Amino acid sequence: MDVFTAIEQRRSIKEFDPNHCMSESEKKQLFEKAILSPTAFNLQHWRFVVLEEKSQIDAMFQLSWNQPQVTSSSLFVIICMDKHAWSKDPGQYWVNAPVEVQELIVPMIDGYYRNNEQAQVDECMRSCGLIGMSLMLVAQQMGYDSCPMDGFDFEKVGKLINLPEDHLIGMAVAIGKPAKDPWPRSGQLPLEKVLIKDQF
Repeated sequence: MDVFTAIEQRRSIKEFDPNHCMSESEKKQLFEKAILSPTAFNLQHWRFVVLEEKSQIDAMFQLSWNQPQVTSSSLFVIICMDKHAWSKDPGQYWVNAPVEVQELIVPMIDGYYRNNEQAQVDECMRSCGLIGMSLMLVAQQMGYDSCPMDGFDFEKVGKLINLPEDHLIGMAVAIGKPAKDPWPRSGQLPLEKVLIKDQF
């Protein structure tokens, strides 16, 4: 499947086939491809909480106002972001770069994020958007459909997954085989309404 087709065919599916299971090799492939997504300073803030225990899935279902994709999906992923990834051995993100590049970039990481709470949070949200879209497009390439979600109680879900204090929840993504066709596209704004040249 080419990228154009994956983008065109990707839809938000609300009901999946609850009897379908993804293999462990499929899950591994999905994440291995998705984590090639870009991040500022290559910080790779993302941490994936995959819900597998029935009790965890059932609790998430309740905290998501009983949305069916939570319990029917083959894979349910909560995308979390490490807000302080910038301060945790930043050299690890550039270990394969030439020494002169490491010596230039690594100190810049600290200089940009230290004492800049807004930048730390904003960067997490940007990274979450990038990895979320990558997960969905890779899933589409693999023959799966998906549904991005932010319709849940973030605070209670944080407690459910024992979210560390320096992490944020960005969104969740449900992945599986659809149980029914999606509704027709509800309507895209015409390009001339969203494409601005130079200034508003």
